[in-house]
Amino acid sequence: MILANAFCLFFFLDETLRSLASPSSLQGPELHGWRPPVDCVRANELCAAESNCSSRYRTLRQCLAGRDRNTMLANKECQAALEVLQESPLYDCRCKRGMKKELQCLQIYWSIHLGLTEGEEFYEASPYEPVTSRLSDIFRLASIFSGTGADPVVSAKNNHCLDAAKACNLNDNCKKLRSSYISICNREMSSTERCNRRKCHKALRQFFDRVPSEYTYRMLFCSCQDQACAERRRQTIVPSCSYEDKEKPNCLNLRGVCRTDHLCRSRLADFHTNCRASYQTLTSCPADNYQACLGSYAGMIGFDMTPNYVDSSPTGIVVSPWCSCHGSGNMEEECEKFLKDFTENPCLRNAIQAFGNGTDVNLSPKNPSFQATQAPRVEKIPSLPDDLSDSTGLGTSVITTCTSVQEQGLKANNSKELSMCFTELTTNIIPGSNKVIKPNSGPRRARPTAALTALSLLMLKLAL
Repeated sequence: MILANAFCLFFFLDETLRSLASPSSLQGPELHGWRPPVDCVRANELCAAESNCSSRYRTLRQCLAGRDRNTMLANKECQAALEVLQESPLYDCRCKRGMKKELQCLQIYWSIHLGLTEGEEFYEASPYEPVTSRLSDIFRLASIFSGTGADPVVSAKNNHCLDAAKACNLNDNCKKLRSSYISICNREMSSTERCNRRKCHKALRQFFDRVPSEYTYRMLFCSCQDQACAERRRQTIVPSCSYEDKEKPNCLNLRGVCRTDHLCRSRLADFHTNCRASYQTLTSCPADNYQACLGSYAGMIGFDMTPNYVDSSPTGIVVSPWCSCHGSGNMEEECEKFLKDFTENPCLRNAIQAFGNGTDVNLSPKNPSFQATQAPRVEKIPSLPDDLSDSTGLGTSVITTCTSVQEQGLKANNSKELSMCFTELTTNIIPGSNKVIKPNSGPRRARPTAALTALSLLMLKLAL
């Protein structure tokens, strides 16, 4: 009998301790209600299969039609619908750039998130899934064209942008789509209309969405030592049709036009998410990811907000959409801030330079040794005549051997920003969420106290 009681006591204590230490005991707002994100098309299908979610989604869309956020939230039905949808897969859904139903996915995303913001936000969250690849991945894919083993003095004299065009001509898909947009963008419509910009933009979008990055990046971000190379780089997107216009519109007006289109709005939000200058990272880029920034920049080409190099200077990298801040009135400060995200963006500038040099930052907290460079500003130099014809012979590559910055022997940047960067790298981010959880601040599993242990030993002694 004593042994039976002892066994029952042990079983009871074991189950008690297991329940206290189980994951179900985790609490805290960080993990409550978290769901792995799905694409918005799939999330919409899941919602449609559930009557409560489906009806609430229809209600919310009706609430958002022609109403501002305050008016919508004042309506109890609208507020109830929003609360239900915040617990559905639709709330956390994201899209993939270039996916088959990208426009439909983005329409679903903005149908919810436009009603959640308080008026016109300066920076909007990206509706796209986060980029996890790095520039080094692009270098490996492009290694077949690399100038490995080439004399660096000879390589420096080459027109890398011309080499990139030759490499594109050796790939059937790249050659076909590049020839297509060049032809469309250079086709004069009439004496008053030099081209069909809408068709030109569409052809450019197809090129940058369907051709692998190891080709498109080399044409957009090739490094240059002379003006002829820099002018070829500037001419990559046929700016006379896709970029320039008779007059420059106000940048805030241009942004307003862009945000009326779901695709353009999404690409601009993605650019701000991945290229917005950060003073808490080593490279000035969010998460120190050059690849994410360059991909977001390329993703805006072919829309109203198309950016390009402002001149053919080989030593200074300055890009901008075709707009200015003239006529901004009392919004001039906001306009200048928007424009400087392109013209004076250290993240974007460092990313373009890193790609042109064939280097990527090595994020090793033990031995940080990367110092991002800042290109000097250079006065505008008159452009050279455009020459879009390329020979098919393959010269040396634009991309040199991919080496880490540690191998280059660059000195460490022992700044305050650097220490902040590696503090940030030790945190965890829940996928699909903006919430950051520090390793020592999250919810802990409940542990048995010393008193509970002592009590269990006392009960065991009494039982025996």
